[in-house]
Amino acid sequence: MTASGKDKGSPSLRERFKSESKAAGWARELLWVVLVVGGVALGLFLVSGTWPAVVTIESESMVPHMQVGDLVFVVAQDRFGPLQDWTEGKESGYMKFGDYGDVLIYRPNGADNSVIPLISGGVHPIIHRAMVTTDGGAPIPQYINLYRGLATPQVYLPATIENNQLVLENGTVINESTANPEIGYIVQSSVIAANSGYITKGDNNQVSDQGSYLSNRDLGIIQPVEKEWIVGKALFTIPFLGYLPLNIVPVAIVIILIMIAWEYYVHRKNAEKKSGGKPGTSKKKKK
Repeated sequence: MTASGKDKGSPSLRERFKSESKAAGWARELLWVVLVVGGVALGLFLVSGTWPAVVTIESESMVPHMQVGDLVFVVAQDRFGPLQDWTEGKESGYMKFGDYGDVLIYRPNGADNSVIPLISGGVHPIIHRAMVTTDGGAPIPQYINLYRGLATPQVYLPATIENNQLVLENGTVINESTANPEIGYIVQSSVIAANSGYITKGDNNQVSDQGSYLSNRDLGIIQPVEKEWIVGKALFTIPFLGYLPLNIVPVAIVIILIMIAWEYYVHRKNAEKKSGGKPGTSKKKKK
């Protein structure tokens, strides 16, 4: 027993956390990262009202209005005004990202999200424009734009497909001489909608999503988008910033290496201070 009559005992958790050891340094760094990431995520959710609050453009399906690598800020479908499709937007004059109506972020056929590429499972949400709503039990309408992202149709005319050619109701066959970049076409497919919902289309895609198979996925035919499948609507984009989540694995490796290098630097500087400024030496006590 010491002169005071008490043993100091082992250091408390707070003392160990504030120590200059490598383990404590790593714990402080990790806690700081968790607090920052958690704070940012909470702030995004409170503002957007949905999750994920940001997504990345991974394909050219929305060119020229959205580019690969754009980071898209997402809000709930009823935030900052009601959701409007292309048909409603044309009537009201509401435009978003270079065309009428809102751009939806939705889970095809209600599939689970894949929030983090290469790490989490599920299907990545699709980011396409809402064109119109349709009823379940009716043929799915397909919106066709022959010029894809090179031109934006100002009107969509009813048509049929005969001998692999588009034919208007008046019998006009659409070919190079009769096609108009400002005109798109609506064809009633042979696929019957399993449910009511939105018909969506990528601005740079020739045909709308519904009625076709989701490529490389075992989800069958894409059905009209029910409101419960909608993650949100696109509010604005930030160019290039989306490349970070697209390359989340190499970015994470770089961040970890930077943390290791910083911790090594801090530890070395502390060791130099204790040794009087010269690495590998220590002060000798005077006799």
